[in-house]
Amino acid sequence: MSVRPDEDFRLHVVFVDGTAGDVHLRAFIESTSIKGTLFEPLRDPGYFRQVRVELGAVAWPNGADLAPDAMYDAIKASGQWVVAA
Repeated sequence: MSVRPDEDFRLHVVFVDGTAGDVHLRAFIESTSIKGTLFEPLRDPGYFRQVRVELGAVAWPNGADLAPDAMYDAIKASGQWVVAA
């Protein structure tokens, strides 16, 4: 799996089987529900760009990560995963 940060709080991911698509995180990151959580630092574009793949999951240095199974299923079905707020 590989991940690349894009503009507007999007990620482009490619899974080992070649399945690829975008993860849209803007609504989630702008949501008040992440205040005080591991995801709050992602509001800083510089920190957001520190994304990487760690143990098969999209992750950031502070331990915030995204569920790879849900991401894969959504991207396989529609080419994107819009993470809800």
